[in-house]
Amino acid sequence: MSATHALFPGTFDPITLGHVDLIERAARFFPRLTVLVAEHATKQHVFSLEERIALCRASLEHVEGVEVASTRGLLVDACRDLEAEAVVRGVRGGIDLEYEVQMANTNRAMRPSIDTIFLAPSPPYAHVSSTLVRQIASMRGDVSAFVTGPVLDALQRRFEVD
Repeated sequence: MSATHALFPGTFDPITLGHVDLIERAARFFPRLTVLVAEHATKQHVFSLEERIALCRASLEHVEGVEVASTRGLLVDACRDLEAEAVVRGVRGGIDLEYEVQMANTNRAMRPSIDTIFLAPSPPYAHVSSTLVRQIASMRGDVSAFVTGPVLDALQRRFEVD
């Protein structure tokens, strides 16, 4: 049986054009794709969970078949609760892949029915990360090439950029 519902998890603090690219591409493979915004207990987020959900929705409203949900728990529990059969993750390079394979194997050990699919970013977005965007925006730099309009507006308000 092929998977009909996949989760694309992340903290999305903030969602970037790299995320949007991966989500648009993943949506072609799954009739239903849920972007799962996670609350990470050990991270200091720039945006609240509610703000990140709203920014994801605003940035993805053009992508058919995509929903946005949130979790404060384990990804395998979200898969069960949302009846998802697969997880989609983006990998920029070897370090990302090593970490993501470890996580995929752990998730599969906890819930054997869940498969993880890895997507490489499109070349224009291979270097883009939320961390990079936050750093540039916090120093009042121009991040317009890396984020959607709603995210740019939110970052400018947050960091009071002219």
